[in-house]
Amino acid sequence: MEISFEEFQKLDLRVGKVLEASQIAGSRNLIRMVVDFGVEKRQAVAGLLQYYKPDDLVGKKYAFILNLQRRKLMGVESQCMIFAAEDGKGNVVLLQPEKDIAEGSKIH
Repeated sequence: MEISFEEFQKLDLRVGKVLEASQIAGSRNLIRMVVDFGVEKRQAVAGLLQYYKPDDLVGKKYAFILNLQRRKLMGVESQCMIFAAEDGKGNVVLLQPEKDIAEGSKIH
């Protein structure tokens, strides 16, 4: 399915820096992150524990979508979503900018 360029422009894609990350109590796979987008901070929840330790995420910048509908996971609201790639063999990697760029930078 193709979407129009106008529909693509509606996506709020930005670079965010993870300030805090911790396992959600009672969860086997969920990590709660506090992410800095320059002008605001948001909470993200992602099922990454089998691929990343929370401490390994702190201080790093990743690609996020900000205007996805919010949802609660294990009672914790996710206010944005981090981008990850999966190769079909169970390998998952988070998407990062290739060079340093300011938090909140728009992804086009």
